Amino acid sequence: MTKSKIVKLIKQGESQRLEFKPSLSDINRITETICSFANAQGGVVIIGINDTGDIEGIDIGKQTVERLTNSLVDNLDPKVYPEIKVLTIDKKEIIIIEVKESSDKPHLASGKAFIRVGKTTKAMSRSEYEKHLLSKRKIKFDSDICKEATLKDIDKENVQWFLSKAKEARNLSITANTSLKESLTKLKLMKKGRITNAAFLMFSKNPQSFFLQCETKCARFKGTSTKEFIDMAEFSGPLFKQVDEAENFVLRNIKKAAWIEPGKIERQEKWEYPKDAIREAITNAIIHRDYEDVAKVQVRIFDDRIEVWNPGSLPEGWTVEDLKHKHESRPFNPVLARLFFLIKYIEEWGRGTLDIIESCLNHGLPEPEFNELTSSIVVTFRKSKITDEMLESLNNRQKELLNYLMTHRKITVSEYRKMFTIAKDTAHRDLTVLIDKGLLIPRGSGRNTYYEFSFGNRTEIGRKSDEKKT
Repeated sequence: MTKSKIVKLIKQGESQRLEFKPSLSDINRITETICSFANAQGGVVIIGINDTGDIEGIDIGKQTVERLTNSLVDNLDPKVYPEIKVLTIDKKEIIIIEVKESSDKPHLASGKAFIRVGKTTKAMSRSEYEKHLLSKRKIKFDSDICKEATLKDIDKENVQWFLSKAKEARNLSITANTSLKESLTKLKLMKKGRITNAAFLMFSKNPQSFFLQCETKCARFKGTSTKEFIDMAEFSGPLFKQVDEAENFVLRNIKKAAWIEPGKIERQEKWEYPKDAIREAITNAIIHRDYEDVAKVQVRIFDDRIEVWNPGSLPEGWTVEDLKHKHESRPFNPVLARLFFLIKYIEEWGRGTLDIIESCLNHGLPEPEFNELTSSIVVTFRKSKITDEMLESLNNRQKELLNYLMTHRKITVSEYRKMFTIAKDTAHRDLTVLIDKGLLIPRGSGRNTYYEFSFGNRTEIGRKSDEKKT
């Protein structure tokens, strides 16, 4: 690594792949950080930099680098051999330790495994460590042979439905009348004449006969806690059917608004939450979950939110922030992901979470939340900040404007005046109220001023408007 690149790295500050250490005094923490980088995506430790990113330098003797190298090699198991350099910047000496992602992970530092999460080096949990050990087998759960299962456990009708759907969606060349064994072989769902876990989960007559956790549990709770439920169901059977059944459960437990827009013949309808985003979250949870975990996929519906729980973890080295930005596709179960891609239940471009965010924003809802809690990833959809009390304080013109903005997103004063044939002062008063309530955002200046919609929910607006009419 060149001097100019090191200087650039220092200016960028600490990150998931960069750590600063002021001195060699805490060699144990340095060793743990090297261990975490080797267990993740690699990284660089720079010694002689303080916490604020200032170059302080360190005293380097003849044996310093040799002792450091021996200490790292002796205390890491399996051995890690990082590249160590001494560099002089502004007449101050620093040590750069560069370590690559290891193909022999998981590594231990003084008998304990560490992983890098964001800017932090943390000890691996037992389950994380065991997953790393299993990954050494280089055989993913979904591509492994399903022990004790045979072709008799596969429902031919499920396979035929899948092939017909894949033909229509992706022009798959395998026809629906192809024999069962040949179909599964061509789909790469058989090994040594035995069916794989993916085949069993997708097409078995009863996947729960071997995998009890292979269910999607849905509940509609009363209020905002899990104390009391109104509706509950557990969906079993093939995975693709669980997606459809869980989605239908959500749709029957959320509201749909309907209204007539001026100049339009057809009645306009809109779900309380974006249907596509909910389905995407459920599909992701079912595909990317850890099927060796005893927990089930859960969909929890509350008065103010929907939560989709996925028993599993993020790809190694990722944080929930990575889900909000452009990222690669790294499915936890690549065979299952390919099968769902063939029937167009997902796209293989790493856009799933971005599409969920975009759908919510276009729907007038806040950006969904992504959280990693204990051994699950949770996606939370929240309703808008428009409350019943807020709607009570609005006049009919303002309510209709909010409905209009759900589709058109922005409006000018002159456009608003034309909608209701009102005076300029009246229009300004109406818009100012909506700005003060955080529902409109003024953009531009002077004659170019327009007003952009903030977060709102037509379902609530429409429901309240209907109540007023009755």
